[in-house]
Amino acid sequence: MCLAIPGKVLKIDGQTATVDFGGVRREVRLDLLTSAREGSYVIVHVGYAIQTLDEKEARKILRSWKGVAWGGVLA
Repeated sequence: MCLAIPGKVLKIDGQTATVDFGGVRREVRLDLLTSAREGSYVIVHVGYAIQTLDEKEARKILRSWKGVAWGGVLA
């Protein structure tokens, strides 16, 4: 099973971005995307941004994750 998580791009330095995952910041590779910009949202899998998405869709996914993590299966 694959797990990909949305995060907000805070800073880009070459092919590396600092991405915020709800308060947790990680370095992510951008080698697979040309459309990522500071302030945009990306889907990240194993340290690589694999897709961009709009803020509305990112927030929808994050709300779903929050429901699972704090009130559902993982609680």
